[in-house]
Amino acid sequence: MLDKLNIVKQRFDEVADLIIQPDIVTDQKRYVTLNKEYKELKALCEKRDQYITLTNNLKEAEEIVADGSDPEMVEMAKMQYDEAKEALPPLEEEIKLMLIPKDPEDSKDVVMEVRAGTGGDEASIFAGDLFRMYTKYCESKGWKTNIIDLSEGTSGGYKEIHFEVTGEDVYGTLKFEAGVHRVQRVPQTETQGRVHTSAATVMVIPEAEEFDVQIDPKDVRIDFFCSSGPGGQSVNTTYSAVRLTHLPTGLVAQCQDQKSQHKNKEKAFKVLRSRLYDLELAKKQEADAAKRNSQVSSGDRSAKIRTYNYPQGRVTDHRIGLTLYDLQNIINGDIQKIIDELMLVENTEKLKEASEIF
Repeated sequence: MLDKLNIVKQRFDEVADLIIQPDIVTDQKRYVTLNKEYKELKALCEKRDQYITLTNNLKEAEEIVADGSDPEMVEMAKMQYDEAKEALPPLEEEIKLMLIPKDPEDSKDVVMEVRAGTGGDEASIFAGDLFRMYTKYCESKGWKTNIIDLSEGTSGGYKEIHFEVTGEDVYGTLKFEAGVHRVQRVPQTETQGRVHTSAATVMVIPEAEEFDVQIDPKDVRIDFFCSSGPGGQSVNTTYSAVRLTHLPTGLVAQCQDQKSQHKNKEKAFKVLRSRLYDLELAKKQEADAAKRNSQVSSGDRSAKIRTYNYPQGRVTDHRIGLTLYDLQNIINGDIQKIIDELMLVENTEKLKEASEIF
C-alpha cells in the first residue's frame, strides 16, 4: 500500500508545482481540473502521513518490547503498539476506498427531471413534493438550483419540472435518486379516505460540457413559442421560449424560464447536450451493472426504487431494503441518511472489485 501512496505523493508534488505556473493559471479549464486533483491528492497525502506515523509507531514499539531492558518503556511501548494496531485497519480501509479511481461523472453538475407518473392529479402533487424535497436538500448542501422548464398540474404540483443543480460532487450524490418513486397516501381529492398509490419518475442527468458532446446544428430543429405560466408582463406576449428537437434521436429539450430568447436557447442546448450524453451513459451503466450485478445503480431507469408511505410514516428504499420511520423529515429534504446508506453499499461493492489490486 505504501508503494501506491508514494506514487500519489509524487503526483501531488507535480500538481502542486503545476498549479502555480503562469500558463496554467491563465488556462482556466486546465487550472480548475488540476486544482480539483490537487485537493483530492492532498487528502490522500494526509492519510499517507497518518499511515507512515502508525506503521513507524508499531515498528518502534515492537523493537522496545523485544529489547525489554527498561520495564517502564516496555509498558509504554505496549500501549503504543495496541493503539497503532487498533487504528491501522480502519485507516487502511479508508485509504483503499480513496485509492479507487473516482467516476469522472461524479463531480459534474446535473439536470434533474421530476415527472408525474400513474395517479393523475395526485401524481402531479407528489412530483411537486419531490421537487420541494430536492430543493431543500440542495439548499442544505449549499448547492444552487435553477428551474429550466415546468408544466404545472391541474390541482397543484407539476406534470413535469426540469431544473439544474450546481455545486460540488452533485452527480456523485444525486445519481442514487434516479428511478420511480412511489407514494401511498389519502389524496386531497379522495372523499372516502382510501389510501391511493401514485408514482413519479426522477431522472438525474450529468451536465455535459461542449467538448463531451458535439451537436451538428443541421440535426436540430429550433421552434420558438410564447412562455406560459408565471413570469411577469412579457409572458405570453413574446416568442422567448425555445424548443429544440434532435432529429436523429427524437430527443426534445426546451427552456422558457428566461425572458431572453438567446438565454433560453443557450440553456435548451445545454439540456439537449446532457440528454445525448446521458443516452451514452445509460448504455455504459447498463453494461457495468450487468458486469457487476450492482444493487444501487442497475442502469434500469424504470425500476421502482423508493416508497413513501404516509399512513405508516415510513420511507422504504427497495434497492437495499432500508426502511426509515421518519417520513416527515425526509420529505422536507433530510435525505442524507438514505444517500449515505446507498453510498456505503456502492463503496463496499467497489472495494470488493478492487480487492485484488491491494
